[in-house]
Amino acid sequence: MKSTFYSLILLFGSGALLAFTDPYPKNPNIDAINYRFELELSDDTDLIKGKATVTIRYNEDGEGVLRLDMIKKSQALDGKGMTVESVTSDGKPLLFRHEEDAITIRLSGLSKKGQLSTYIISYSGIPSTGLKIGPNKYGDRTFFSDNWPNKGRNWLPTIDHPYDKATCEFVVTAPSHYQVISNGLKIEETDLGSGRRLTHWKQSIPIASWLYVLGVAEFAVQHVDDFEGKAIQTWVYRQDRDAGFYDFAEPTKQVLEFYSDYIGPFSYEKLANIQSNSVGGGMEAASAILYGDKSVTGNRSIRWRNVVIHEIAHQWFGNSVTEYDWDDVWLSEGFATYFTLLFIEHQYGRNEFVGGLKTSQRWVNNFYKQNPDYRIVHDNLKDMSKVTTGQIYQKGSWILHMLRGVVGTDNFWKGIRAYYARYKDKNATTSDFKREMEEASGLDLSTFFEQWLYKGGTLEYTGNWQYNASSKEVIISLDQTQDDGSFFEMPLEVGIYSSGSTIPKIHVMNMDKKSNRFSIKVDAEPERVVLDPNTWVLMTADFKKKD
Repeated sequence: MKSTFYSLILLFGSGALLAFTDPYPKNPNIDAINYRFELELSDDTDLIKGKATVTIRYNEDGEGVLRLDMIKKSQALDGKGMTVESVTSDGKPLLFRHEEDAITIRLSGLSKKGQLSTYIISYSGIPSTGLKIGPNKYGDRTFFSDNWPNKGRNWLPTIDHPYDKATCEFVVTAPSHYQVISNGLKIEETDLGSGRRLTHWKQSIPIASWLYVLGVAEFAVQHVDDFEGKAIQTWVYRQDRDAGFYDFAEPTKQVLEFYSDYIGPFSYEKLANIQSNSVGGGMEAASAILYGDKSVTGNRSIRWRNVVIHEIAHQWFGNSVTEYDWDDVWLSEGFATYFTLLFIEHQYGRNEFVGGLKTSQRWVNNFYKQNPDYRIVHDNLKDMSKVTTGQIYQKGSWILHMLRGVVGTDNFWKGIRAYYARYKDKNATTSDFKREMEEASGLDLSTFFEQWLYKGGTLEYTGNWQYNASSKEVIISLDQTQDDGSFFEMPLEVGIYSSGSTIPKIHVMNMDKKSNRFSIKVDAEPERVVLDPNTWVLMTADFKKKD
């Protein structure tokens, strides 16, 4: 979950930004173009039968092996997992090895640059995770995906990492009492007889594998509205028809309009809000968002309203512009958190926006107490259970808020639009985002990015102010007093309130030292002096008038 900020300008000194990468075995010579998953589901067993048709483009000569992620059936998984029966290409069988979590396919010959090849993997098994098969809150059998962050490999053979985006198709044969929802557009629905139905969904915009979605349940389905010729849909359990249609009717269209106006065009072919039992909160699957069992309340609760806003923000950040590497996951979650707040300010007012920032700050401070060295950009993340924390969301959001303050609101939006336009439906890194914001603002932002994203620490101020009647000056003394070894070079607003005034005069102090002293000319003794009156900086401060 993720408004509008201030126009302080600061030319930061240059500094080296370090590059990091998670340990996934990336191979840029191999590019997945499309996955077609043909799946058979049953009410009699949790075993699924699958056929994946994988289209690959080779970007260089000489590749002799294709590696796909897929968890193998094993005793360690209580007999769950997938068994690969065959791999073919051009109608000919290929040698393959399926060990633990990967299928290694021996190609019939070395690849040629630009070569486009298709492989068919036939498999079956009971997913240990990734596809939840079981009763929903009403006891009805359902099938819902839960791929985040890398669990899709438990039921789908893919390059299961955000760096390799591809289009996808789901062709699902299931008992005919179910409706089936997935990414993109439904291009076929055929009753096959004997109580079976085939449903075919096709996503024509490339997305990361964690965003592939499948929902199979007894749904109530509503066409809510259209946005730029694209359908807005609600899919809820049949028992929750009235409450669900009411809840999800708002504020989806207003959110789509806001982000489209301020960031750039919505990428996908529809937007469906879907009640499911595979997630607790929300999961931003491209064009088809999953929400937890309890998302339907019938009273449009603020909590679930904000989840809807957050997940729609992801359609721009995380889904369309996707982090190249898990180390940069803040480009998804920090952005969605902040852009949630931006919509809240736009739609519901400044007070709700500032309240959201204050709540976020409390989360940041509490997390810091337990994890003082935690950094937002991961350093070669190996444990995927730690890919996100509350700090990625909340401090990531605050970093964008402070960045907006540093570069100015107009430049912030200019940079956001340029970033989105350049990396729409592609991958990006923190360095890519930094470069776009520097070009938009004309500032060197190396110090800002380095101190807030690549290091831990917090910002604490202790100080005072006093009035010098002879010189008609306010004297401000302010020290950074955090004891974690961190130091932050930041602009800081100070608001000077004259007697009886509710609107301060704003002055900007460049806090570039551990100990800082400033003099500000005034007409008369102020009634009060306030640090950061417009709530721009993530900090704590003990600041008062000197006795």
